[in-house]
Amino acid sequence: LEVRQITSFTKIWSSSEDGGATFFEPFPLPDGFSMLGCYCQTNDTPLFGWVLAGKDVSGGTLATPLDYTLVLSVTDSCYIWLPTPPDGYQPVGYAITSSPEKPPLDKIRCVRGDLTDECEPDVLLWGADNGVNVYSSRPNLRGTQAQGVSVGSFTIDNETNSISSCLKNNNFDSVSSSSMPNLPQIETLIQEYSPRIYFHPSETYLPSSTTWYFSNGVLLYHIGDESNPIPVETTGSNLPQGGSNDGTYWLDLPINETERDRVKKGDLQTCEAYIHIKPMLGGTFTDIAIWFFYPFNGPATAKLGFIDVPLGRIGEHIGDWEHMTLRISNFNGGLYRVYFAQHSGGMWVDTPSLEFQNGTNKLVGYSSLHGHASYPTPGLVVQGTNVVGLRNDTAKSDMFLDVLPSEIYEEDGPTGPKMKEYWDGDER
Repeated sequence: LEVRQITSFTKIWSSSEDGGATFFEPFPLPDGFSMLGCYCQTNDTPLFGWVLAGKDVSGGTLATPLDYTLVLSVTDSCYIWLPTPPDGYQPVGYAITSSPEKPPLDKIRCVRGDLTDECEPDVLLWGADNGVNVYSSRPNLRGTQAQGVSVGSFTIDNETNSISSCLKNNNFDSVSSSSMPNLPQIETLIQEYSPRIYFHPSETYLPSSTTWYFSNGVLLYHIGDESNPIPVETTGSNLPQGGSNDGTYWLDLPINETERDRVKKGDLQTCEAYIHIKPMLGGTFTDIAIWFFYPFNGPATAKLGFIDVPLGRIGEHIGDWEHMTLRISNFNGGLYRVYFAQHSGGMWVDTPSLEFQNGTNKLVGYSSLHGHASYPTPGLVVQGTNVVGLRNDTAKSDMFLDVLPSEIYEEDGPTGPKMKEYWDGDER
């Protein structure tokens, strides 16, 4: 089965209710390719999405449906149909019409079962008056070794008529290596999309390189021998090895208080971006995870209504890894969306909603005061409720970091982020 990413559409129907969404059919399709599903997008962003179309190269990978089931009708002008597949096949998307007549059977194709994987609802796109919700979809299993491929279509939260299948890349090992960008292409992508990170004008605790951190008196401690810490080599070569964390070693700042306070503040001039490249969604996308190291994470501030309450040492910790992830299409090299990591979670932001530097494709991000969470826009975000929560303040200042790394890391990345679950998995 050969697939192509289709980004041109014909509008079928649009709604302005409940935030508004528009349904599209991919058109035109390349010769020999068939529609696998239609597309839906909210009305608050320009049209930018895609769906996959399929071509039956070897025979038997695609089949026309036997019939259709009407899943949703809206205002007598939008009808969403679930294909009824032959035995051994699965639908991976819906067909849409503007009249109550069923679409032609050759309008869409179902996919042979061994080429499909399970999918799940992702982002809410639109809610109908009858309580039926429309979501984008994504593979259930996602990560560097997962084979699920997003079709780009949508699903409906209907127990019997929802789309529960996406595509599966059974040639993942060979295809992911051939479809992934090579080192010169990675460098080009980073040059094209590399973000500028703004720090809050009141930020005290800035990032640094790990080399600067190690060469400024950082000490390695071992449980049971706490009175004899060891200075860390500039390259980190005497740090524990083995690829796992048993919790018996830890790093701490210099013992001297003056030096300790100096190292806490970091050194922006030495800061480096550590890059992790990984295949995602069955090798159809490349994730460029951009990691930054902060020697120290500062104290938190609580927001209680209109009152701000400093929380002393709560929120402080030594050694703070933060990251942003660029998701890039392996079909055309386009930036699809960006993940902004925020404490124990984060948020995906689609490309049309990003801020870019003056007429370039270089995106802009903001690091929150003391906590270093990443956000796509400046301002105040409260972690909790609008009444009680932790402040995350961001703003532009003269302190910023342009990400143009001199070194590219693959699997042998820095130990800190490699311990995190999303090193090999998807973002939270």
